[in-house]
Amino acid sequence: MTITKDMSIMEVVQKYPDTVEVFINSGMGCLGCAAAHFENIEQGALAHGIDVDALIEGLNKAVAAE
Repeated sequence: MTITKDMSIMEVVQKYPDTVEVFINSGMGCLGCAAAHFENIEQGALAHGIDVDALIEGLNKAVAAE
């Protein structure tokens, strides 16, 4: 399964725990905040000024390595 920017942040973290490090290293260390429960990856990345495409690439690399 490929991770896409419209997927829920928490959905991805729950299914693929190895992605937590990618989120944190990219500047999204707030995985425990309320917004992470309803925001998709694109919304969270934009709120933190993160390059969405680079984040998605990193997340998919982490999943592929599992």
